[in-house]
Amino acid sequence: MKVLVIQQRYGIGDMVIFTPYFQAISKKLKTPLTILAKDSSRAKDLYSDDNHIKKIITLDASNDGLFGTSKLINQLKSEKFDKVFIFNNSFRYRIVCILAGIKEIFQYKNSLFKKNDVIFETAKHFTESCLKEQVSTQSNIIVKNRISDNKKIKSFFNEIGKIIVLGISASGPTKRWDLENYSKLIKNLSELCQCKFILAGGKNDQILINKVIDDNNEIKFFSLADMTIKDSLPILKKAEAYIGNDTGFLHLCAALGVNSLGLFMDSPAHSYSGYSPKINVVVPEDETIESTSHNTRGKNNISFDKVLEKSKEILSI
Repeated sequence: MKVLVIQQRYGIGDMVIFTPYFQAISKKLKTPLTILAKDSSRAKDLYSDDNHIKKIITLDASNDGLFGTSKLINQLKSEKFDKVFIFNNSFRYRIVCILAGIKEIFQYKNSLFKKNDVIFETAKHFTESCLKEQVSTQSNIIVKNRISDNKKIKSFFNEIGKIIVLGISASGPTKRWDLENYSKLIKNLSELCQCKFILAGGKNDQILINKVIDDNNEIKFFSLADMTIKDSLPILKKAEAYIGNDTGFLHLCAALGVNSLGLFMDSPAHSYSGYSPKINVVVPEDETIESTSHNTRGKNNISFDKVLEKSKEILSI
């Protein structure tokens, strides 16, 4: 049996959130899945060690959207899938799957959607209705223990201290806590215990990373800026905690079993934290986990004292 799953959202965090549902489908049907996903989701990196997933078909400019429909139909037809699970209610994807000759099509119904849709709840309801069994919302990214020959990595891990991932990156400035706050947090935590910091960000965050390192020159840092997500996963898994913005690294750490503290200043906290008991939350003053949204614009109302106290809690210091 050949089974396709379609998850077209852009983000790494989105893909992490959908992971338990993919794994549940694979286990129920006793077959590894093929996933149709955008490259920005980093699905190839996320599932490189996961036997529930055997192949990723990338959605890109050539096969996505109206003008890519014909190519996508031919791609899927050549794979000869028996079933497809479509994690959206797009009519186009349904037509593509019909024309690709897929006999069994499971897809979100419009009735699943409501105002302020909570993505993990909708995915859970859909998967459980298809499989006729309960499915956990907790994500688990499967990672093999790969030993790196990188001298900087070895040196970093050989140093004494709690390993803390700092998520200083974000998809936009309204979702990013100011760097001065992170420097203040680094100083406070370093006074309380021996610790060292993994700076979680990509190549586009190099200026931010350099700023944090320059402002805290006595602290031990390791930057992930030059690493792929695949190579970052075994490193993140060794951390004691994640503290930082609502970004893909928050979801990766939680899915690797790392106690995490997410700062939700301009995104729906419940939708992007409620799926995992590993994610603790700080929201702006006068907001709640349920009230935050993509238009909260609350970065200046995140309490430093609350972040520090919750950081101490998850680090047990």
